[in-house]
Amino acid sequence: MTTRLDGLAKAAAAVLVSVLALSACGSSGSSGAPGDGTAAQQEGPTRTVKHAMGETKVPESPKRVVVLDTDKLDTLVSLGLSPVGAAQASENQAWPKYLGAALASTKAVGTLQSPNLEAITALKPDLILGSKFRQEQFYAKLSQIAPTVFTEKVGITWKENFLLDAEALNKKAEADRLLAAYRDRAENLGGAPEVEVSIVRFMPDQIRMYGPESFSGIVVGDAGFGRPEPQRLESAQDRRFGELSQENLAQADGDVLFYSAYGRQAAESQAAVTAGPLWKNLTAVKDGKAHNVDDETWMLGIGVTAAGKILDDLEKYARP
Repeated sequence: MTTRLDGLAKAAAAVLVSVLALSACGSSGSSGAPGDGTAAQQEGPTRTVKHAMGETKVPESPKRVVVLDTDKLDTLVSLGLSPVGAAQASENQAWPKYLGAALASTKAVGTLQSPNLEAITALKPDLILGSKFRQEQFYAKLSQIAPTVFTEKVGITWKENFLLDAEALNKKAEADRLLAAYRDRAENLGGAPEVEVSIVRFMPDQIRMYGPESFSGIVVGDAGFGRPEPQRLESAQDRRFGELSQENLAQADGDVLFYSAYGRQAAESQAAVTAGPLWKNLTAVKDGKAHNVDDETWMLGIGVTAAGKILDDLEKYARP
C-alpha cells in the first residue's frame, strides 16, 4: 500500500512541475511592459540602456540587429557589424554605396516613416535601433518584437546618437575611439573661417541650402570652415536648412560650393538649374569651385564614416 501511495505522490508532483513550467513559459512573452525587452523572450545576460523612450534591457552582445534610420546603417558598418534588416529612405532604394559590401545580406523592412512590422518580426531580431523623431508611434509595437532603443533626434545630435547606439550594441569603447579620430582629423584639416563653404541640395520639389545644424553643416564647422551669411540661418527657427528659389539662387554662392541631388527626379531638376544662367553666374561656379558630391554621404549618411567622406571632399576641394 505504501509503495502505491508513493507512486501516486510522485506522479502528482510530476504533473505539478509540468503545469508550473508551462505557466512560466506562457508568462515570459506577455507580461513585460513595452520597452523592457521581456516581450521578446530574451535569453542570456542583459544590460540596461537609457534612451529617448525610457530604459530598455538589451542583450549583452546583440547578434541580429534591425535599424530604422540611415545613421544607424552607418553606425553598424563603422563598428564592423551588419544589420539583418534596415528601413530605407524610400521604397526600393539601394543601400548606400559608400558602405561597401557590408549590407549585401541586409533585408529591407519598409521605409523610415513606415517600417514593416511583419518583415521585422520575420527576421527575429534581438535588438531594434530607431529614432523617436521618426518612429515614435511604432515604439510600443516594436518593443513587443525585440528590445528597442531610440535616439531623440536626427542630424544635429549625430555624435550623441552614434555613442548611444554603440552603447546598445556593446561597442561604446570602439565608438569613442572612432569619434575621437574623426575630431582629431577635422581639427587638423586646415580649414579656415574666411573660406565660406556653401551646401546646396536638390530635392524633387525644391532646392535647399543647408545650415550649421545640419549633419553636413556640423562637419564643415568641425573642420574650421566658415559659411555664407544666408546659410548661417541665424534668425531661422530651423537652422538645419532653408528653401531656395531660382530667383534667390545667389544665396547658394560661396567661396566653395558643394551640391547634391536626392533621387532621380531631383537629379533632373539639378541638371536643369545648373545649366541655367543664374547658376552659371555664381562666383563659385565661375571660379570652378562648385562640386557635385554624393548625396548618400553629405545628406543621408549622418554617421562617422559618412563624416569622414565629407572631410575627404573638404580636404580635396576647400582647404586653402
